[in-house]
Amino acid sequence: MVTDPIADFLTRIRNAQMARHRVVEIPASNVKKRMTEILYDKGYILKYKFEDDSKQGIIKIALKYDPTSKEPAIKSLERISRPGLRQYAKPAEIRRVQNGLGIAIVSTSKGVMTDKEARTQNVGGEVMCNIY
Repeated sequence: MVTDPIADFLTRIRNAQMARHRVVEIPASNVKKRMTEILYDKGYILKYKFEDDSKQGIIKIALKYDPTSKEPAIKSLERISRPGLRQYAKPAEIRRVQNGLGIAIVSTSKGVMTDKEARTQNVGGEVMCNIY
């Protein structure tokens, strides 16, 4: 049993990139599916696919690399809020990641969204992770 599924999601992506894998498989949940969609929309991953198995489902993510230098598109995945210490922020308190070059994924009352969307909609919430 995994005690922190979001940290497991980030760690699987980080480990697959370090091993230069093309595809990583992750157990699915609604929050992880939304985080995957955000990563795709912001250009951090190549593509994704949600598959149903007999249990909870699987997310297959095709990782994105720079064609010339073979460096991964995601430089850093950092878990902010964790089960032992939740990190909540009001819209004005949500910090920009790498001076606006990265994104923070925030779980709000209006769903999981990026930090920029949360500031635009004027909603705060739990800052789950930073990605750049």
